[in-house]
Amino acid sequence: MPLTAITRAVSPSMNDCQLAFAERQSIDIGKAIAQHGQYEACLASLGIAVVSLPALPDLPDAVFVEDPAIVLDEIAIVTRMGAESRRGESESLAEALARFRPLRRIAEPGTLEGGDVVRIGGTLFVGRSARSNDAGIAQLADELAPLGYAVKSVEMHGCLHLKSACTYLGRGTVLANRDWADLGPFGNVGVIDVPAGEPGAGDVLAIGDTAIVPVSFPETARFLERAGWQVLPIDVSELQKAEAGVTCMSLILA
Repeated sequence: MPLTAITRAVSPSMNDCQLAFAERQSIDIGKAIAQHGQYEACLASLGIAVVSLPALPDLPDAVFVEDPAIVLDEIAIVTRMGAESRRGESESLAEALARFRPLRRIAEPGTLEGGDVVRIGGTLFVGRSARSNDAGIAQLADELAPLGYAVKSVEMHGCLHLKSACTYLGRGTVLANRDWADLGPFGNVGVIDVPAGEPGAGDVLAIGDTAIVPVSFPETARFLERAGWQVLPIDVSELQKAEAGVTCMSLILA
């Protein structure tokens, strides 16, 4: 069965996006829309069926569909985002997800964002961040335990989400910036370290043997090619001004 990706169009208000670590720069909305269209085309080129949701004009960060939900084989969990201004993104995304999965929800006082979750098989590693708290992580663990999943907390610093520092490539290997996340909970998982000059390169989107990598991280792309991945470069420079990563703009469903 082919994969499905849920995406959402760029909001015309993206210049009002939340920023945690990046310096605010003016975003060319037209260029951001074009780059997002190329991102969707990139997914489609890999045989993924793209379900593109309409923009939410009053929600500047709504293009980042990974944060309001976590999708597993059995269920989808609608998160309670740590950024209060983003919580309005959840309901329309939940409506779209309900076509594919039964829904569960994170409740107050828990906060959790999908960008903090890295799944490797039956284990979900969750970054303790400004966006995901202990109560949210505990709720996730309680929800998933009956389904046989384990949840492990990861200490992190210096970045927005765990996936800013670390993503799973497959083949028992992560791409990571060890300065931003404690990899101890990952045990004996193999690690490809991001180059020193590209600290933000830990967020790549691996689909099978292909890794979608921003063109702003050429050395990381070379590392991955040497390690046996086929690299698909993409220009997301305008979207990166809103602290975008290539994982955060889609929810991939098997």
